[in-house]
Amino acid sequence: MSSPALFLLAALSIAADPVDDVAGEVNVYSSRHYDTDRELYRAFEQETGIAVRLVEASGDALLARIRSEGANSPCDLYVTVDAGRLHAAEAAGLFRPLRSERLEGRVPEHLRHSQGHWFALTKRARCIFYARSEVRPEELSTYEALAEPKWKGRVLIRSSSNVYNQSLVGSLLANIGEEATEEWARGLVANLARKPQGGDTDQLRAVAAGEGDVAVANSYYYAKLMKSDDPADREVVEKVGIFFPNQDGRGTHVNVSGAGIVKTAKNEENARRLLEFLLSDASQRML
Repeated sequence: MSSPALFLLAALSIAADPVDDVAGEVNVYSSRHYDTDRELYRAFEQETGIAVRLVEASGDALLARIRSEGANSPCDLYVTVDAGRLHAAEAAGLFRPLRSERLEGRVPEHLRHSQGHWFALTKRARCIFYARSEVRPEELSTYEALAEPKWKGRVLIRSSSNVYNQSLVGSLLANIGEEATEEWARGLVANLARKPQGGDTDQLRAVAAGEGDVAVANSYYYAKLMKSDDPADREVVEKVGIFFPNQDGRGTHVNVSGAGIVKTAKNEENARRLLEFLLSDASQRML
């Protein structure tokens, strides 16, 4: 928390109209920077009269902020991406257990914390993307195969410091063991087309630009490029294909974004109502 920028983040009310003070508010710290989320918060306000106060930053920055604020934190609901970050918050003791028949009925058991510390909101797959001009889909198979010599100088992936890759490695550890995972990691590094840089979208653009032949990235980045109004983004999709690895075994690695009520929440009931709203049929269709 050395950067003063974190403390300059203003709580943002995204109400479309003035909200009745009687209904109260709910303070949300979110690392999901999507217009869809803001639209849902506005809909929640209009439906309930509860004002949504939103602070946005990276998941790690928000987690550090909550810990720094301690008992004085205004945060009621922490929304973040990747089970790794949700686990980090849970391990730090930042969540308040929540029992909700509605939430437990909506979210499958394997997509929520066993004691109600957090609930998944969305899923995302970590896929392999390939240059259509250089790679045939039948050449692809598993994450493990990307460490084979045939891919030397052809693989693109973001830094290992990113939680998406850490979670993927966690999946490999759970499925193939420590020794095989370490061997895979060394092989993957040996096959890199360039030093890891940028985010997932940058990996896709790099494949389209011919800087590498295959990349590992989350599925929704590809969908965002597909739906973009920018012709350059849609050109990336034309040049890059998507492949779901490990279909003959455990399947493609799938992660979640999710949310949990903070243990110091002053507006617990409003946070629960918002979480249930985000997991309603209408909200899930939007998400």
